[in-house]
Amino acid sequence: MSELQINTTQNVKIKFNAAGAGERLLAFMIDTTIKIGYLLLVGNIFNAFQNMDQWSQIGINTVLSLPVMFYTLVLESFLQGQTIGKRIFKIRVVKIDGYQASISDYVVRWFFRIVDVYILGLGFFVMLFNSKTQRLGDMAAGTAVISLKDNVTINHTILENLREDYKPTYLNVIKLSDNDARIIKETYSLAKTSKDYQTLIKLRSKIMEVTDIKEMKQKTDMEFIDVVLKDYNFYTQDM
Repeated sequence: MSELQINTTQNVKIKFNAAGAGERLLAFMIDTTIKIGYLLLVGNIFNAFQNMDQWSQIGINTVLSLPVMFYTLVLESFLQGQTIGKRIFKIRVVKIDGYQASISDYVVRWFFRIVDVYILGLGFFVMLFNSKTQRLGDMAAGTAVISLKDNVTINHTILENLREDYKPTYLNVIKLSDNDARIIKETYSLAKTSKDYQTLIKLRSKIMEVTDIKEMKQKTDMEFIDVVLKDYNFYTQDM
């Protein structure tokens, strides 16, 4: 599994694991099985319309086939870059520049499936020789598919060791999501280890912007970020 580094608009470097070609193929197979199951079900229903004229049958067949045609596009758009197959294998589509992929990005990826999937499975072979495991549609849209699987150690999760008498400082940290907290912790750990103070400053500024924290009560950026992570754990563990 290759490592994918994303440079966000705040110039903070975030590292993810790119989803492997095998994972993506298995997710695709699950999605394909769902589509085939739907078509078989529709086929049985469609038998009831056999006595209709030819054009009516073509019209009904076209309408009933639309869910299969737009399956990937619709699900990725509404499930933040995931289909049912991708969700099962815990992989997701993201933008290389750190933004969440937009509907237009999903449209580009969907359109390129004509080449990636239906022309001798070209996209799979492209993924095998691409360092970011991108297919042609990913390259055109500026996206990649990442793995959401985390190592179950405290250093790689959002968990923090808290004292029993711990007193939280910032209630606004509940505006963060688990994924936000994970990214903050990973970026904080890397910047702290490498003494990258510029990244710590930018990370602190972004946290204050997202959570609407107006005043930093700690002396340093590291102390502030450490408290934010502990506060987030305190509040979410009690929810």
